[in-house]
Amino acid sequence: MLGPLVSDPEISTLFSDDAAIRAMLAFEAALATAQERLEVIPAGSAGKISAAAASIEPDRKLLGEGAVAAGHPVAALVAQLREAVGRAADYVHLGATAQDVMDTALTMRLMTALDRFDTRLKELVDVLAVHAREHRNTVMPGRTRSQHAVPVSFGLKAAGWLLPLVRNRKRLSELRPRALTVQLGGAAGTLGVLGTKGVAVMEEVAKELNLAVPPTPWHSQRDGLAEVAGWLSLVSSSLAKMGQDLTLLAQSEVGEASDGSLGHSSTMPHKSNPVRSEVLVTIGRANAGLLASMHQAAIHEHERSGSAWTLEWLTLPQMAVLTGASLRLARAIAESLDPNPKSMLLNVERSHGLLLAELAAFALAEHYSLPEARRIVSDASRRALEADQQLLEILAAETQADIEWDALANPANWLGATPEFIARALRAAASGPE
Repeated sequence: MLGPLVSDPEISTLFSDDAAIRAMLAFEAALATAQERLEVIPAGSAGKISAAAASIEPDRKLLGEGAVAAGHPVAALVAQLREAVGRAADYVHLGATAQDVMDTALTMRLMTALDRFDTRLKELVDVLAVHAREHRNTVMPGRTRSQHAVPVSFGLKAAGWLLPLVRNRKRLSELRPRALTVQLGGAAGTLGVLGTKGVAVMEEVAKELNLAVPPTPWHSQRDGLAEVAGWLSLVSSSLAKMGQDLTLLAQSEVGEASDGSLGHSSTMPHKSNPVRSEVLVTIGRANAGLLASMHQAAIHEHERSGSAWTLEWLTLPQMAVLTGASLRLARAIAESLDPNPKSMLLNVERSHGLLLAELAAFALAEHYSLPEARRIVSDASRRALEADQQLLEILAAETQADIEWDALANPANWLGATPEFIARALRAAASGPE
């Protein structure tokens, strides 16, 4: 029941049992192809192994039983593949270990998932850029520590949502060669069975699978996968920030934006809960918690760990699926996002002019010392709230300063470098991760 809310069908498919099996079998085919090319196994063997790997339908029950017995399903899978290959069975899985199969199969699927995440990020950035451009001058209250601060624009807020996503695309391009590497080390990372041809076989397998080649096998070097997990958490937390903002902007007392959710209440027909935005926050927090498990899973003993490796299986696919859901929901939010400029302006007006207090103090500092100007504005701000009056009206009446108070009262005149900042954000969005 909860899957459609916090999952993603496309990414879930990549981490299904079927996808894992197909990736492991593709590794075995690539290994045989590389070894035949380098004359490690007899000519013709790779064709038989590849054909069997492409056509076999492994017995899932036996794979499950094998996982219970060995702590992984590879031994049972290789046994079934050897049976299907027949006379070339001796050359299946030659020189490899179970971790080579599972790690490379994981990396292959991560490569596809990260490609799709990059596409989704690009599409999301493009949609958010439209909001930044269209609302560059849409004035709204800026808020710091949940309190009114100074005027900002909704376009600048949208630019603040999209820029971390642009940087996350850059981070992704940088981590790919470090994290998306083939795993082939044999029993303990020496490829001893393959003798002097071990490195060449590793390079050929990587070429077959379109993966990078690591300096050495990384059986107990898990920083690459931890980096991927960190990236997934960064993406989901970046989106959670947008979700948090929109949840607050949708409050009845604020009403400055709707995320387009149809979050009906079971008992209160007037409500439209910001469900999508709330789930973005949930996923951001969940992935932040799961990231700790991935850092725990990076602690392996000696040349291979069973417990740390298993912890990875429980954690990383879940993080990827959650990130997929986060990107899916964020795209839906961005496309149905409904800012309410009238409410934004009304909330500015309801502030009794206090959003302009800092600016008023600097304007008065042309006629008083800055400490005295700040004291005057502070006293006037308190009276504005108590008497339900406008700050600038009080200041105009109580000071003799020659200030154009009407011009100062227009918050649109005090957006500072906002247009330039938005233009810079839009250029970053257009240029992408390069």
